[in-house]
Amino acid sequence: MHEQHNQLKRKQEEKSNQSRSTEPKQDIEELLAHGNAVQFMPQGYSMYPLFVPGRDEAVVAPVDPGRLKRGDVTLYRRDGGILVLHRIWRKKGNEFYLVGDNQKEIEGPLREDQMKGILVQIVRKGRRFSTANVLYRFLAGIWLWLRPIRPILSCVLACCKRLLGKGRSNC
Repeated sequence: MHEQHNQLKRKQEEKSNQSRSTEPKQDIEELLAHGNAVQFMPQGYSMYPLFVPGRDEAVVAPVDPGRLKRGDVTLYRRDGGILVLHRIWRKKGNEFYLVGDNQKEIEGPLREDQMKGILVQIVRKGRRFSTANVLYRFLAGIWLWLRPIRPILSCVLACCKRLLGKGRSNC
């Protein structure tokens, strides 16, 4: 009997968490549609190293999809799905192809009506960084160009980090 009560309580908590997690996404879209910028913490590792979950925040502003270009980070809604923050790999006419900074698979084609906003600032430890900054644009361009070999780079960096963590000074 006690175990059934615990299972029921867990299911109710899961349901409550699911409803809470969808409400902010709807609010984000609504705020953007009314011309407001929004600030939130992206979840997951698809945009690592640009965003570290639990540390970094994104400031997203409304956007005219026709003005989006390669390298921009856009907030979009997957058909029947979630809001996602990924970088534009390619734009072909009115179609967009996007990829997370920590991914190699390209998603698309996506439509203009799926594009909800554009990343304009990154907030890290209280400091704000503009995506219009020349250095940011340069590094983002290099990161896009490196997309085919990112998995190899990630493995090398993880190996170096592990080795350095064990007190060794080189990879």
